[in-house]
Amino acid sequence: MPATHRPIVQPGALDLESPGRRDYWVALEQDSIWGDHLIPLTVIVGPGARPGEGLVAFGANHGNELEGPFAIRRAMDLIDPVAVTGRIILVPVLNPAAFRAGARESVLDDRVNLNRAFVPGAGVTPGLAGITHRIAAFVREAIWPHVHVVLDLHSGGEVARFVPLASFHAVEDRAQAIAIEETARWFGTPLVIAYQNATPGLLPSEAERLGKIAVGTELGWGGAAQAEGIRYGLQGILAAAVRHGQMRGQIAPIAHHAAGTQRRAEMIDRACFTPAPFAGHYEPLLDCGATVAAGATVGLLHDFDRIDLPPHPVTAGVDGIVIAQAWRAPVLQGQHVLVVGRPAPFLAAAG
Repeated sequence: MPATHRPIVQPGALDLESPGRRDYWVALEQDSIWGDHLIPLTVIVGPGARPGEGLVAFGANHGNELEGPFAIRRAMDLIDPVAVTGRIILVPVLNPAAFRAGARESVLDDRVNLNRAFVPGAGVTPGLAGITHRIAAFVREAIWPHVHVVLDLHSGGEVARFVPLASFHAVEDRAQAIAIEETARWFGTPLVIAYQNATPGLLPSEAERLGKIAVGTELGWGGAAQAEGIRYGLQGILAAAVRHGQMRGQIAPIAHHAAGTQRRAEMIDRACFTPAPFAGHYEPLLDCGATVAAGATVGLLHDFDRIDLPPHPVTAGVDGIVIAQAWRAPVLQGQHVLVVGRPAPFLAAAG
């Protein structure tokens, strides 16, 4: 659709209820110039849309994670409004402040990490009034009331190389937990993981607390776009739309989901995470996805300022699957350079 058909509107002018497709630039006042950050948003509403129900897919929560924006951009072209029965909201770039900078945080403005900004008072109290917290307030006020399925598509960026995966937190409500896990499996990724939920301000955590079916991903790394990750992301969006009653159609499982080779793991307790004891250069010895025993050496940390010292062995803290390793060789002291997840059964299979 031509850009002239995409009006610039304030959040209060969004129409997420009327039948049909609408394409918007959502304007949020920014801090670095006298103007607005413009968030692209497409909404498609079908004749069977119900209050409080719908699907939203977010990309570029972090600005240097690109598989999500590409997958959502493709979904914008592929989803036929005639096939939409409920409500689908597509936001390929949620954080333009970070996306424009090609950075994890909003470095050109308030330097805040959007995926830590869903905290009390975000966007409405003076100390939390920058653009990143205002984006969180926009999601809370304009998006949450209209959806029950939330897809937050991430990649490793410059932080880490991951096995492609779909992710979520453990939730107490079993029906919600099974629905989340099943939604995650339909991405087709090699891994489905439950991860720690102690970090404050995560977008998926808030969605889960609100009772929504919330799934995140890690679909690539290195600040580049990988075709495999984009394919997984697009599959996850379309499958969730069909299986949660927001779109008519048939969809088949793909990749590891179809082959029955998908694995589930948990990276919840601190033993799963191995930090660097000093700043240095990380050398991986095994690939992500390898199965390891606790104590196994997965990589080496070199100190080239003390070139004659032996490298420090980076070891697995638990028995399990190598989920992630440092992507860039130079690492900081305390950086998690290795993450190993404990294998776990799928909830549905466990009854």
